Amino acid sequence: MQQVLIDACGWVAVIDSGMNFDSELRTSLGRPELFLLPKVMEELQRLDALRPRGKKLLLQMLEMKSSEIPPRSESGSHTDDQLLDLAKTSGMIVLTVDVQLKRRLFEQTIPVLEVTKKKCLRLVEGL
Repeated sequence: MQQVLIDACGWVAVIDSGMNFDSELRTSLGRPELFLLPKVMEELQRLDALRPRGKKLLLQMLEMKSSEIPPRSESGSHTDDQLLDLAKTSGMIVLTVDVQLKRRLFEQTIPVLEVTKKKCLRLVEGL
C-alpha cells in the first residue's frame, strides 16, 4: 500500500483548489495511507487561525484521514528536513507544492504528489 506524507502547503493547495480529495487520491494512488508530522499540523493550525471563516483548512477532516507520525530524531528540527528524511527512509510519497522541497525530493528520487491547475492530483516521480 502506498504511503503519503502530507506537507502543509500541499494540504492548503488541496483545500484552496476545491477538488474532491478522496476521488483524486483514488485516481492517482488507489487507497494510500496518509501521514502527518506534528510540525506540519502545528503549521496548518497557525495558517488556519489566520484564514477567514469560509476558507478554513478542514483540519478535523485531515486528522480523521491521516495518522500522526513522529520524525526520526536524526532528521533535525526543520519541517522540510523531517519530511525529506522520513520519505527517504520509509519510501513515502510527499504531497507538496513547495518548489524548494520538490527540488530536494527529486534530487533524492522521492516521488511527489502535487496539485495541478486543473484541480487534480498528479504523481511526479522525477524531473
